[in-house]
Amino acid sequence: MKITEISDVTLFLETVEACKGKVELVTGEGDRLNLKSRLCQYISLTSIFSNVERIPQLEIVAEEPEDIVRLERFLQQEA
Repeated sequence: MKITEISDVTLFLETVEACKGKVELVTGEGDRLNLKSRLCQYISLTSIFSNVERIPQLEIVAEEPEDIVRLERFLQQEA
């Protein structure tokens, strides 16, 4: 799923933490970074979140259908 314009980074990470299965960020190079890992959050997202006021389009992959619903609800709140 493509995610654009994340303005509340804290709420986004809390939403990811609430997911039951894997949630991964797919980089432009095709690498998959586990967003439930604190280390990956700090390493991969710090540079993205610190360089722009709003997050550019990201591709997120979630394993569990309920996690997809949870992330979609987050996106609706952001809109």
